[in-house]
Order: sequence, then structure tokens, then C-alpha cells
Amino acid sequence: MRLSFPVSGKRHLLITGSRGAGKSTLLQGLLPEAALRITTWAEPGQGVYLRFGQQGEAVRIGTFDPSLPGPENRMSPEGEALAKAAAQLDRLAMQPGEWAVIDEIGYLECTCESYCRSLLSLLEHKRVLAAVRRQALPFLGQLLGREDAFAVDLDAPFGTSGCVIMASGLGQRFGSNKLLADFHGQPLVCRALEATEGLFARRVVVTRHRQVAALCGEQGVECVLHDLPDRSDTVRLGLEALGHMERCLFCPGDQPLLRRDTVAALLLCAQHGPDAVWRPAFEGSPGAPVLFPAWAFPELLALPTGMGGGYVVKKHPERVRLLPVRDAYELMDADTPGALRRLAEHR
Repeated sequence: MRLSFPVSGKRHLLITGSRGAGKSTLLQGLLPEAALRITTWAEPGQGVYLRFGQQGEAVRIGTFDPSLPGPENRMSPEGEALAKAAAQLDRLAMQPGEWAVIDEIGYLECTCESYCRSLLSLLEHKRVLAAVRRQALPFLGQLLGREDAFAVDLDAPFGTSGCVIMASGLGQRFGSNKLLADFHGQPLVCRALEATEGLFARRVVVTRHRQVAALCGEQGVECVLHDLPDRSDTVRLGLEALGHMERCLFCPGDQPLLRRDTVAALLLCAQHGPDAVWRPAFEGSPGAPVLFPAWAFPELLALPTGMGGGYVVKKHPERVRLLPVRDAYELMDADTPGALRRLAEHR
């Protein structure tokens, strides 16, 4: 999120997800020093409390009611306390500081019209980082659907995305199969597997090398083994193997310093810019991997012989958006033994 949110151009960052998804933990890590903070917590069997700032007085905004059906919403809202909290929220909006952090917006807040109005006013005066409870309530949906909000659902942050790891190169400049060359004690291609692990609905390695296919099989990664000559064949075979997806990332198998965080950031960017082709870039110079939306699939499946995804990128420059990265080495591939040594020595 540290990479994708600034690129989005959105004003607010809202995080949602089920209980235990890690909303509060993530919130604390993103802006740990924010002075303008609203903290909410529950005391089991007693109530829900709210505090403004680090030293503010704790206010009970909900009281446990065992007569209410469980397990959700067994707190009865304290309307008067919420109305007073709304007035505090209005004062908070006028205090110095760019950001306000709210560690939960949920059912109780939605029961108080004045508190909801004050929250909307806060969004106009401050940039807001907030955890929004996963619940089908109109006000919560309104918040998450705002045009100026970068909303992330921790239960399904990346949508239905596929990944094709391109591992069909002959390694002619390298002098051997570079995908199996040692990189910090493991075959080079394993770095691509690590950078893309756990982020995709489906992932496939496309290769003409039996040893690479065997290695992927040992790690439980789907592989398409082929003997076709061209890069366009690799692209087509990968897309065909994935089936229906909202988007597809084409990831080189020889880019060992690619970070998993960068791959995740590309996917998050695509959730808020779904029609764009997304690429990482260092100081404005784009690189790989490249994330294509579904509208590009027909063109990728019909590439001219020998062409890769770059052919489609050049046809649609107006649709390309860049994700800045901080290290040029992350976007470098290991075309030669010397390049591999330099990448291995980079810290």
C-alpha cells in the first residue's frame, strides 16, 4: 500500500475485511505517529469505548446487551455519547495536521446520524486513514465507494488476477540455462516464484526446459512445457492455461531482485485503475513485469510471430500507467553471467 496508494491519486485510504483480517495491525503500521487518532476498543461483556487522541477521555458508545441476537451487533448504542463524540469529531477536523486515523468505523457509529455527518465532514477537512468494518450497512458502503477513497479489502485485495511466469528463454547470451543458475543458493527462477507467491487466483510457468518444469512441479507450481520457438507462443500458451481472469501479470523468470511488495502494489493499483496497463518504473523508465487487463487479452493471443507484450503496450501508450520503484536493480534481468554477479552482489 505504501507504493500503490500514492500512485492512485486518491485522498483517503480505507481498509476493510473480516474479523481477524489484520485491519488494525496494518493501520498502526502505516501511520504509527499520527497525532490525530480515534481509537475504538471493546471490553467483552461490557461495552465499546472510544477515545480521541492519546490522552483523551474514554467514552462508552455501546453497551453489551445479551438479549440481542449474536454474534454480531450485541452492543446497544449509546446515542447521547455518540452525539457528544460527533462534536469532538468536528473539533478534531479543525485541528492542525494533514491526517486523521480512525481504527474502526462500524455498526455503532452508523446508528448516530450526527456522528455520520461529522465523519463526512472530517473527510472534507483531513486526509483519513481508517479501518471500516465489513458489514452490509449503507453508510459503510458509501464510505468505501467514495471516488476519493483508495479502498482495500484485505479478504480479497487483488481480485481475480492471473500470472504467467515467462521461462522459455534459450539463454544464448548467458551461455547456458540461466534459469537454473545459482542465485544466493537457489535456482534463479525460484526468485520469480517467490515474488509472485500467494497473490494470484492462478499462476503458471511457461517453459521449454524440462528441468525448470520439474523444479516447478516440486514446488507445486503449475507449468506448461512446450517446444514452440517464439515469445508470442509463450504469451499465448500462458494466457490459454490461465482461463478467465480479470487481468494477467507477465513476469520474467530472470529478474531476481523483483520484490513481492512491488507485484502486490501493481495488483492494488489495478483494482483502482482497472483499464490501465500497469508497469513498474525507476525514475520514469518502465520495466517488467507488466500487468494487462482483460481487454488486452485478444491482442496478446494474436501477437505477430516473435513479438511479446511490448507490442500491445506500444499500440496503447495512452493506457499505460507507471508504478515508481526505489531501486533500479529491481527491474534488471540477468542476461549474462556478469549481470547475474552484479545483481547477486547488490544490497
